[in-house]
Amino acid sequence: MTALQLPDIAPSGHIVVGVDTHKHIHVAAVVDTTAGLRSTLSVTADRDGFEKLLAWARSFGRILAFGVEGTGSYGAALTSFIRRHDTLVIEVSRPNRRLRRLNGKSDTLDAENAARAVLSRTATAIPKVTDGTAEMVRQLKVAYDTAVKARTAAMVTLKAMLVHAPDDVRASAEAKTPLALAHKFSRLRPSLLENTTDSIKHTLRSLSRRWISLDEEAGALNKMIYDLVQEAVPQLVESYGISTHTAAEILIVVGDNPERIKSEAALAKLAGISPIPASSGMTSGRYRINRGGHRQLNAAIYRAAIVRMRGHEPTKVYVARRTAEGKTKRDIVRCLKRYIIREVYRLLRYGPKVAEYAT
Repeated sequence: MTALQLPDIAPSGHIVVGVDTHKHIHVAAVVDTTAGLRSTLSVTADRDGFEKLLAWARSFGRILAFGVEGTGSYGAALTSFIRRHDTLVIEVSRPNRRLRRLNGKSDTLDAENAARAVLSRTATAIPKVTDGTAEMVRQLKVAYDTAVKARTAAMVTLKAMLVHAPDDVRASAEAKTPLALAHKFSRLRPSLLENTTDSIKHTLRSLSRRWISLDEEAGALNKMIYDLVQEAVPQLVESYGISTHTAAEILIVVGDNPERIKSEAALAKLAGISPIPASSGMTSGRYRINRGGHRQLNAAIYRAAIVRMRGHEPTKVYVARRTAEGKTKRDIVRCLKRYIIREVYRLLRYGPKVAEYAT
């Protein structure tokens, strides 16, 4: 008795291309909507490779979409290239660990899984545009954050080294701001390197000059970020409690195509602010805190909520009312974060003419 075999199915001519991206090569798989996997290809991660990939994919029929892993990292250049050729790109997450343990892992399998995720509508996210103002802000903010971190480290080290300085040097540093300390010690003129007094003065001068250099660098970068944010989303900065860097975090996450985020609930989930259902068995209506989402954006919205709780009169009234109802401060902050993200979504989609959230 022979086993039954499924008959061959003719290709429909409508395909989805899945791409597993890497630093130097990309691996692609073409999946037909009816005939399944048609072929795979490896290309170099440069313009020549992208053109070869697109021509190869078109030879199998009409491309419905590309499913690309790592659209914000190794797949960013490919995503921009495909978009410029008027083809839909869907962002695909890595397969979960359970599936990888069951089915194994290889670049071709990952590429095929990416295409099937798009076909099954498991993956539906539209990736951010990475060649506009939002990407410019992201790049500058990376440089700014690292400069600020290094500046802080320089000042912490300087103050630690002051412990070993002579008494007169330590006394002259008391009650001075970091800026005043740095300028004071940057003007030190130590003599020859003959003892520890000379070496500590050299050390303090070096650390002070480093701090001043990093402070000037951070200031210049901050000005660039401010100008870009004011040009792109001035309505966010005008909102109470949302600073330039909070608006920058929002812009970085949303990107230059905010229409890809379909609702304020989707933005809340993206920021890790929306609660997650946690019902099971005999329990229902239970939720837990969302520990996922973009944590930098979550922290930025938290800071905005704290600022409003301290100085925004409508928010103060809201906090007093919720406190009288028995809510804890932590619960109130969570509610405020949800209100703020809703306001942010409306400002991004509809402009500054939106109602105050604390009513």
